[in-house]
Amino acid sequence: MVHQQVLDRTFAALSDPTRRGILTRLGDGPATIGELAEPFGMTLTGLKKHVQVLEDAGLVTTEKVGRSRQCRLGTERLDDAMQWIALYQRLWERRLDGLEAYFTLKKGTGK
Repeated sequence: MVHQQVLDRTFAALSDPTRRGILTRLGDGPATIGELAEPFGMTLTGLKKHVQVLEDAGLVTTEKVGRSRQCRLGTERLDDAMQWIALYQRLWERRLDGLEAYFTLKKGTGK
């Protein structure tokens, strides 16, 4: 149950294009809330809310440095989500391989 809650938070955080953009930017290195807000044309308060969702999901960490808040990618990153996606990728690949084999067999028998 706990693992499902972690995945739910991760995918909910990733569902928003602004939050995905924040993660993309942080992939280049740490940034302040102000630096993150600028390209999105957002207020600091609006961006802080997005960062909080990402932080709650373990995708981002923040640290107060002087008068600003420094953001960086979280240590957990996307490992749990990637494992879940890989599991279902393998499942669907097996199903699609089976479907392909079925149609190849049907085509070969002329039915």
